[in-house]
Amino acid sequence: MKRLKKEYISTLIVLMGVIFTTEISKGYSQSQYGFNVQTTVDKGTLEGTYDTQTNIQKYLGVPYAKPPVDELRWKAPQPLESWEGVKEAKAFGPRAIQAPVFDDMRFRSDGMSEDCLYLNIWTPTTKTSSPLPVLVYFYGGGYVAGDGSEYRYDGENMAKEGIVVVTVNYRLNIYGFFAHPQLSSESPNKASGNYGLIDQHAALQWVQQNIAAFGGDPSKVTIAGESAGSISVSYQMASPLSKDLIAGAIGESGAGIHPTLAPVSLSDAEQMGVQFVANAGYEDFDEFRKASTKEIYEAYLASKRFGFPVVLDNYFLHATLPEIFQNRDQAQIPLLLGWNSAEIPGMGVMQGMPYTAENYLQRLQDLYPEKYKEVLNLYPTGTKDVIERSATALASDRFIAYSTWKWFDLHRKHSDAPVFRYLYSKKLPTQSAENTFGFQPIGAPHACEIPYAMGNLAIDDSHQWTEEDYQVSNTMQTYFANFIKNGDPNGEGVPTWPASEATSISPKIMNINTVSKSENAKNDDRYRFLDAQYGNKK
Repeated sequence: MKRLKKEYISTLIVLMGVIFTTEISKGYSQSQYGFNVQTTVDKGTLEGTYDTQTNIQKYLGVPYAKPPVDELRWKAPQPLESWEGVKEAKAFGPRAIQAPVFDDMRFRSDGMSEDCLYLNIWTPTTKTSSPLPVLVYFYGGGYVAGDGSEYRYDGENMAKEGIVVVTVNYRLNIYGFFAHPQLSSESPNKASGNYGLIDQHAALQWVQQNIAAFGGDPSKVTIAGESAGSISVSYQMASPLSKDLIAGAIGESGAGIHPTLAPVSLSDAEQMGVQFVANAGYEDFDEFRKASTKEIYEAYLASKRFGFPVVLDNYFLHATLPEIFQNRDQAQIPLLLGWNSAEIPGMGVMQGMPYTAENYLQRLQDLYPEKYKEVLNLYPTGTKDVIERSATALASDRFIAYSTWKWFDLHRKHSDAPVFRYLYSKKLPTQSAENTFGFQPIGAPHACEIPYAMGNLAIDDSHQWTEEDYQVSNTMQTYFANFIKNGDPNGEGVPTWPASEATSISPKIMNINTVSKSENAKNDDRYRFLDAQYGNKK
């Protein structure tokens, strides 16, 4: 347990990146070219906006569950009640309570609130003889930050491809993942924690019941996400609650596999909750649960915790992902997934020490005292540039690339559905400002691919995009759109992307760059080594 806790904390520290930076928030205003449109869902009528410039209809801030406030705080999301009249859905709802953790998040939401269970829909039509495929996208942010209103997740450009797009808000940090024995005893499922993931499940149920009203096909729902959103996709594939609600899955950098936001036992999570309440100065849990939003938020900040773990609650999640996938108990659906070429900087390994051969060797001996020579073969030493590349590869693999590879390896070996793997290698424009980590990365850093994949470079002014960037975006968005429609990224105008064979020791990987091409995997020996180190190999 001590090793698990240490690995969990170290993973969360890395996930934090640069913390408590300035949040940039912009309001969302209705287009002057829009007019009102209405559609009826199971609980009542919604009024959204039809944009005559794009021919896309937008329904924003749509509630999918009761507000999880007051007596519903730290409870599973509850079904909505019907409403009378017409409910406006023209502006993003509030985002989940969160600290300003990541400086690359730019919100259009209506402030923050515990009342945050809203989703947003972009659709090219509400009436069609052939229902359209559906994309449900979960945002990233380490389960402590994020929102479906972010510019990079905007669904309009993907909707232009003939897809109904949904982004989902879910509870975060202490409000979304806090477990406590009293909460477990009160629950009909005898479980607590995982509320953010169960929120996502409730949104998928809402989509099944209502997406036809927006022209969508409930039998062709693909879920996707990046970082914690990708981790969410892996969990939804594994959960008995959600696995039958989805037809395809896309993961961008991340899976809930040790050491990346892997689950802990319910008893361990409950004890974390007991200790948190005591450390916060409350005499008992009943007093704590009556605290205001502000008081709970301040107690959470004072704890200096980076969120709370996912829980093996025997309700949403009954086993670890490797166990579930090895038993072929996951959703047996097509999977497209991958990671970026330089997820985090090599300083994640070097810890501020200069890139010298002596320092690098010392760090490998610290991390792998009995295996450092083997690590040197996989992540070689040499000149400063060679060491920086090796340290970046090792830091990125330990952070999130390995867990994504393990998800890939499990599904291709324990499913008959096709699996497509990518490596995203396109660097950000060289004339752009330094990235979140305060430097110009040597490859493609964490999260940089999101606006490319969703076709949103034009509305993301964080960089000075070039013609090459738009070329890469067109390729990646086409792959994603094809996969959402057909369970296969291949199609006209893009390089052929072979599925990965279950038995190959060097399975195919699509290297997405200015010139994208399929290659044999070059670095899987690194992941097989880490597999043994993390104890996930069976």
